[in-house]
Amino acid sequence: MAAMTQTPDFIALQTIGWPWPGPPQQADWQAAMAAHPQARPARVIEQHRTHYVVADGPDASIKAESLPEWQRPRFPSHERPAVGDWVLLDGIRIVALLPRRTAIKRGAAGEHYHQQVIAANIDTVFIVCGLDADFNPRRIERYLLLVGGGGAEPVVVLTKADQTEYSEDALAVLEELEMQGIALHAINGLDADSVAVLQPWLGPGRTVVLVGSSGAGKSTLTNTLLGEQRMKTNAVRANDSRGRHTTTHRALMPLPTGACLIDTPGMRELKPTGEETLSEGGFADIEALAAQCRFNDCKHQQEPGCAVRAAIEAGEIEESRLLNYFKLKEEVAAAAAKLAVRQAETAQERGGRKGKGQQFRPAGKPRRR
Repeated sequence: MAAMTQTPDFIALQTIGWPWPGPPQQADWQAAMAAHPQARPARVIEQHRTHYVVADGPDASIKAESLPEWQRPRFPSHERPAVGDWVLLDGIRIVALLPRRTAIKRGAAGEHYHQQVIAANIDTVFIVCGLDADFNPRRIERYLLLVGGGGAEPVVVLTKADQTEYSEDALAVLEELEMQGIALHAINGLDADSVAVLQPWLGPGRTVVLVGSSGAGKSTLTNTLLGEQRMKTNAVRANDSRGRHTTTHRALMPLPTGACLIDTPGMRELKPTGEETLSEGGFADIEALAAQCRFNDCKHQQEPGCAVRAAIEAGEIEESRLLNYFKLKEEVAAAAAKLAVRQAETAQERGGRKGKGQQFRPAGKPRRR
């Protein structure tokens, strides 16, 4: 007897970010749904160690079971569902992970290479940084690098604008970001009128994720966007403006505007995955200047005809930013080498299992829209 095909409630799905007015218009999504006619689409709204919480409409959360292979220690962590992912649900069991349209990832801490998906299927990443003692332009550049290759639009949100005057570092960052065309707004996260400047990215059907260090004001901003005090907030230390983790796990929440918001815990480590390109990650200007240098292998140190050094001497680029560019370029190259080794190992492992009749379900790479 053939399995009964479920007809999804696409109107309900749109309230949690379904990207189409009806059935999917993307071929790989269509194929996945055709392969599981008895399953219905749902979105991951919480990720826990042993289970997921998914939803197929507003106020319709379900504690879902995952595929057994996802629990295997050697299964690539970035191919497991993450908050924001779309999955196919058969009863309470996840049977497939739909290909990601966009994602933000980082290299996870540890001796062995693996990636961690921070959020998936997002339209915009709000990079939240406080204009206080914890202000760090190099950290903003690191976030821009991680966001750049994932397909989502970065927006830098400087919080606590009501508490301090702009420092010289902050002003320099503002100028550099504006020159690169990166959206940037300074706000008071407690003031709804101040936060209203972010509304262009919070329309119906859109998904936004907040990233930033602990104490940056992500939970405060979340509460203001929600219009209620749902997220707990903690005071920051006076000496360095650092905060304790207020958000303990990633969660997707619908906003009154019709958008979906993903809040994330503060992240201490932001390691590249090896898939990033510096031209997309906030260093397009330096990359463009490097292409104008007299020598193709210019190190941008003391070489004659170096366009990058000329820009620094003219005050167009900060020396500290160039040093961070060098540092991140080395990190990306090192991560790319580890990624190549890991991909070869994974292909070998999967080839062996495929010969035994076992297959993994790959999540697919993010796509630029």
